[in-house]
Amino acid sequence: MQKKNVKDKIGKPIHEQDYVFTRYRGGTHEGRVEKIVMSREEAEDEGVSNPPKVVYTDQHGHPVAHNPQTLIKDDE
Repeated sequence: MQKKNVKDKIGKPIHEQDYVFTRYRGGTHEGRVEKIVMSREEAEDEGVSNPPKVVYTDQHGHPVAHNPQTLIKDDE
């Protein structure tokens, strides 16, 4: 899978700098995509497991990594 083939929950392509969100424990995690991790080497460098992962900092300043298919791209 290439970075250009990463899609959100409803099938929209996700790219770096896109704004994404997901529902999480009664609230949301939302932020601008910083990196899309595709390989095991990148995953080890970022401290995440089971690529692909979309990495961003949420609205509270916490680093977040989610599976692309759990996210929704916001077209702002």
